Amino acid sequence: MSWKTAAQPADVRAQMGRDVKRGSQRTVDDARQKLTSVTGTRASFDYELLEDYASSRIAGLVALSALVLIVALFAGLWISPLYAAIWGLATIASNAAVVILCRRFLKSDPASFNAQRWSRAFMIAEAIHGMAWALVALAPVVGNQSVALNVAMFAMVLVGVASNSVSTRSLPAGTLMSTLPAAASVTLMLALGGGPLNWALAAITAGAEIFFFFLAKQLYASSLEAIEHQAEKDQLIVELEEAREMSDEARRHAEQANIAKSQFLATMSHELRTPLNAIIGFSEVLQSELLGPHHVKQYKEYAGDIHSSGQHLLNLINELLDLSRIEAGKYDLNEEGVSLIDIAEDCRRMMEIRAKAKGIELTVSYGNNLPTIWGDARAIRQVVLNLLSNAVKFTPQSGKVIMTVGRSADGGQLISVRDNGPGIPENEIETVLSSFGQGSLAQKTAEQGAGLGLPIVQRIMELHQGRFDLFSKLRFGTEVIATFPRARVMDALAPVIEKKSRLQIYEAS
Repeated sequence: MSWKTAAQPADVRAQMGRDVKRGSQRTVDDARQKLTSVTGTRASFDYELLEDYASSRIAGLVALSALVLIVALFAGLWISPLYAAIWGLATIASNAAVVILCRRFLKSDPASFNAQRWSRAFMIAEAIHGMAWALVALAPVVGNQSVALNVAMFAMVLVGVASNSVSTRSLPAGTLMSTLPAAASVTLMLALGGGPLNWALAAITAGAEIFFFFLAKQLYASSLEAIEHQAEKDQLIVELEEAREMSDEARRHAEQANIAKSQFLATMSHELRTPLNAIIGFSEVLQSELLGPHHVKQYKEYAGDIHSSGQHLLNLINELLDLSRIEAGKYDLNEEGVSLIDIAEDCRRMMEIRAKAKGIELTVSYGNNLPTIWGDARAIRQVVLNLLSNAVKFTPQSGKVIMTVGRSADGGQLISVRDNGPGIPENEIETVLSSFGQGSLAQKTAEQGAGLGLPIVQRIMELHQGRFDLFSKLRFGTEVIATFPRARVMDALAPVIEKKSRLQIYEAS
């Protein structure tokens, strides 16, 4: 067992080392991504941001073109219709050029994506589009300057700044290129026009440019945060998948090791039992002095010690082999109709001598008219012997052990063994029920055993589709109950009585 306990901390340290190495690699990768990114975030985010920008521009083509057309028609009321048409066509054409560039980007191969080249191309296209919107500032030059014209010019540039800011939210530099020329030129023209109204409109135009640029930045931050969260979720999914694969691999290795261990122990039965049987047999011959009396009295005692030690070692080996066969799925039940009362009585007689040697009162209580059950007599006898042996082993001198055989609440049958021993602490019950597990009492009193009795009882009861329960309270004692299901009780069937009428008339043929 020592190699297992040594291997576990090594595995933990190896896993911690892998986690630290993975964390440092991730930090270095994040720094490299930020240094190589055009947007200053992560290079892997650049494509997603530009993809969102291109999709937004393409989706807004029809709406923006219709908006420009409507604005141009109404602008013809205050400026030359020819100039309004030229401005509208130039703005729609520049927007169409941006959309064509966006379509080319979406059709390009992401593997050959160059963020710097595409960002530069988009900013140039947005700058041309922004200059087309800025042509609105020349309206006072080609038309008659009036208050209505200034208000119309202000409305036109406000619409352009708002629509372009929303469409280019994923590319802040593109937002600046598409809105700043128009906003700056109209602000300048209004400021040069003089008068409180023109100055107010100029201030509002400048403020609108700042506001919508700030709004675009906020929308950009939201988009970036959504992409980062999606990337973190994808990374978490990948890590969880890796952890699941590692866990499955570790579980497969553990199962293979456990099966190999069980198969090894199961195949060693003959090799282990043959020399032990010879040792036990010859020591019994020496102890009984069949070949003549010993000249040295201690020899008989030594032979007795060898015999008892061999018997104890054989019992431990049998328990190990039984548990290994159960775990390997090679423990086959030889089922037949058996009586729990008969098995319990045989086990009581076997344990009575040991109980009397410790001054323990061993009493039994059997139910009346209990039918036989369908099960393996040898396995059930092992269950009862293990339960009685544990009770006698841990009950102090002048204690009391009560064994009860009766019906369970669901119509099955049960065997209960209760003692007034020291009990088991609640936090040790799980340890006691595990393979090779021993409680603090067994360790302090140096009781012999490998901690396999109760685990074997649990497995045998599972093979019988039954249940095993342990109830214990410190300084008050322990009760263990093995319950066989109702399906295994072989109740006698009631006789079938065929009712016939008193008078039967048979018609002669």
